[in-house]
Amino acid sequence: MPTAVPNLSIAASTMDLLGVEMEIGRENDRVFRMKKALMSSDADVYDYILIDCPPSFNLLTMNALAAAQSVLVPLQCEFFALEGLSQLLETVDQVRRTVNPDLDIQGIVLTMFDSRNNLAQQVVSDVREHLGNKVYQTLIPRNVRVSEAPSYGKPAILYDLKCAGSQAYLQLASEVIQRERRSRAA
Repeated sequence: MPTAVPNLSIAASTMDLLGVEMEIGRENDRVFRMKKALMSSDADVYDYILIDCPPSFNLLTMNALAAAQSVLVPLQCEFFALEGLSQLLETVDQVRRTVNPDLDIQGIVLTMFDSRNNLAQQVVSDVREHLGNKVYQTLIPRNVRVSEAPSYGKPAILYDLKCAGSQAYLQLASEVIQRERRSRAA
């Protein structure tokens, strides 16, 4: 479906996805259903296809990882998020070994950042120390306007373009595109 953002379309999730694991769970190609669907559709008209996944690891997430070229990981600047990150990195390695050898971590996006919080500063430092250039420079701040946007049915940049959160997401988009161009040129 087209959106109010130029050149942005979405395929929204519905309650129908609740039964998809039961429906395809016994199929031989169950891990590749999304990849096959994307290959058989007109997906090639898009420059980027982003597949948003829950933090849990299930058959839908496995399908997304099997279909993806790379993974963009949002990471909240909180202590327990670091544990989830290490589990995700192990999962990506496992998917790379078993079903998608080309899968790559495109980058780590640090979110919910509050510069007044020492723990947030420490998380940023630790993640950058351990993952180096995989971590985007852009920090997504904790921002009330970004939190309010979904309740108005709008993306943050349409709800309040000038707020710090929207500006950070625009900066991140630019950084993602620049990184992608560099990797394609290499």
